[in-house]
Amino acid sequence: MKGYFPDWLKIEAPAEGVLDEMQKLIKGLSLHTVCEEANCPNAGDCFGSHTATFLLMGDVCTRNCSFCAVEHGKPMPLDQNEPQRVAEACRTLELKYVVLTCVTRDDLSDGGALHMASVVRKVKELNPGANVELLVSDLGGNWEALRCLLEAPLDVIGHNVETVPSLYPKVRPQAIYKRSIDLIEKAKKIAPHILTKSGIMVGLGERFDEVVQVMKDLLSAGCDIFTIGQYLQPSPHHFPLREYVSPAQYEEYERKAYELGFKSVVAGPLVRSSYRADICYEKAFKKGGDKVI
Repeated sequence: MKGYFPDWLKIEAPAEGVLDEMQKLIKGLSLHTVCEEANCPNAGDCFGSHTATFLLMGDVCTRNCSFCAVEHGKPMPLDQNEPQRVAEACRTLELKYVVLTCVTRDDLSDGGALHMASVVRKVKELNPGANVELLVSDLGGNWEALRCLLEAPLDVIGHNVETVPSLYPKVRPQAIYKRSIDLIEKAKKIAPHILTKSGIMVGLGERFDEVVQVMKDLLSAGCDIFTIGQYLQPSPHHFPLREYVSPAQYEEYERKAYELGFKSVVAGPLVRSSYRADICYEKAFKKGGDKVI
């Protein structure tokens, strides 16, 4: 794959000053975004429309997944002022749909659930009428912590399986595929009114049939929304990129996902779990509509 980069992954540079404006706001409130920390290819697009996915509980993860650009190591203590600052940022941006995600915090007994629930409540308090989507870690399988999160006024709870089970030992060595599927199932059973969401990356060496089986596993667990996008290797030290998946293949994945029964699907080379999250939510909520992409 060295030296080759397909046209369908090339994006236009954001308008002059857009990134600086958003970065100034985010850094001024001492916040982090997954857009920057995970090197999201859509950062310019999202920042240009004054949207961002806020990264909760710092920018250091306790796990070391081989695909992820987020720094790993020993994280800082939780910032008790983070709920207020995130809520204020959402209000400044006049967001109607708020996406929150987090680093994995295995150093905390509840995975940070109580803290994240506080963020959700404060965002709702300062931004009445806004929908909130929260993408969480597997919480170490702590289902009481999950229940705590679901008691916050969430609209969507998300957890990405990231890849197919056969690749977990090398791609997500500290995670367990079944635990991730179980989280979706537990969430739907605890709070059936809250939409559930998950997603994977492709281009790591998975087979088509393996991806379809992941879709089936998620649907059996009660997953409503499914996303699938291209893995982009953050550095030479990360898991090697095996393939650039063609747009036609994403169309086939999307067709299959809808055929199996997902309420909303977003599939494409530049798709990330938070990409066009508001449109995805509306479609899943209404259980129908036109294609997102």
